[in-house]
Amino acid sequence: MLLAGNPPITHRVRPIEKNLVTATMSTSGDWDDDVPSPVSSDQDAEHDSGPVADQDTFVLLTEPADGIPGVIDTQAELDAAASVLRTELGPVALDAERASGIRYGQRAFLIQLRREDGPILLVDPEAIADFSALAEAIAGSEWILHAATQDLACLAELGLRPSRLFDTELAGRLLGLPRVGLASLTEELLGITLAKSHSAADWSRRPLPTSWLSYAALDVELLHELREELIGRLQDTGRWDWAQQEFTALLDFQPKVHPEPWRRVSGISAAKTPQQLAVVRALWSAREDVASKLDRAPGRVLPDAAIVAAAEAGPKNLRALSELPAYARQGRRLRRWWEAIASAQSESGEELPGKPLRVGIPHHRTWRRSNPEAAARYEVARGVILRLADTLAIAPEVLIPPDAVRAITWTDHTGADAAALAEDLSAAGARPWQIAEVAQELAVALRPTETTNA
Repeated sequence: MLLAGNPPITHRVRPIEKNLVTATMSTSGDWDDDVPSPVSSDQDAEHDSGPVADQDTFVLLTEPADGIPGVIDTQAELDAAASVLRTELGPVALDAERASGIRYGQRAFLIQLRREDGPILLVDPEAIADFSALAEAIAGSEWILHAATQDLACLAELGLRPSRLFDTELAGRLLGLPRVGLASLTEELLGITLAKSHSAADWSRRPLPTSWLSYAALDVELLHELREELIGRLQDTGRWDWAQQEFTALLDFQPKVHPEPWRRVSGISAAKTPQQLAVVRALWSAREDVASKLDRAPGRVLPDAAIVAAAEAGPKNLRALSELPAYARQGRRLRRWWEAIASAQSESGEELPGKPLRVGIPHHRTWRRSNPEAAARYEVARGVILRLADTLAIAPEVLIPPDAVRAITWTDHTGADAAALAEDLSAAGARPWQIAEVAQELAVALRPTETTNA
């Protein structure tokens, strides 16, 4: 529901000078191919903080220029807002807030959006069943997001999918900017820093405090201005085509799904035997069931450490389980955990977990033992990528997906020319601009060394 006194949804010029405070801030590798490309964590990608410049003067934006909007939490209000959005033109800035680590899953609990000359809209997805009018209103419009892979999946759950997008975080990475969090980008490129303090908040809370609504609205307040500045810099550096290719690729983004998610339990390496692994698997599955029904993050229902502790201890009955410190306060759920453990302890033979399912190419850290020739090729390719990335002043994982480098070095491409290597890189997910930057150099580096007989 809109706050009392909230202005009607109309076109208006946004006076950015409002709610600004002048302040000053005093500030003072190797290729890690485990870093996701091109995304970082929610907090790092969206709201990083820390040193940006030495004694820079900047402007602090404490709340949106048009004031803090209320929350649209009825179907009628959303449909009315969608009708106005449908008459407006230009890109749409979007963001979403989740309750990661608090609620089950990664669904959105607040959506923020704005056309350039329109008001900020805050929408409560939990209170509204049908987003089709909103989807129709912004269909065909370019979306502006920051760290798009953080939000695309939860927006798609609501039927909101872009046909075009611009990712400000990814644009910053392509420019080689040292810090690409939203606050850092607005500060460096626009001279405005955002008052941010609720990135880890429980966005499932209702009603949302006014200060949280201000925080959320600021996430889309400057995205249009930031987009324009980034486009100019991408064009000036000859990297606008790179960005367009990357943005197109993001339209097909799908979060990775682990083939055996229970094996991602933290500390699972302490489970040495198949029987212990069976306990981990059974407790993980039981925890997922309970967490889903409670709409609570699994780790808040039963910590990973408790799962591993039970697997190691191998309790023989309910009482023995209750005596483990991690289970002392499990109350009525204790019996549910015991049933899972007892079921796992009864497994034998082929019922027990075997070796981890391998999907695709194994991680290169295992290659020295299993495929030493591939390990040697990988080190050669890695050196090429690090050198080229340094020359271009971008992160290596932005220059080329690590999975693509693993793909061309796991199998023997020794002697392949640049054209053949380019085809394989493309099949592994590399974009044309990336292939143009690395294929020739990789082909030369992977060429067999000629030897002569003494």
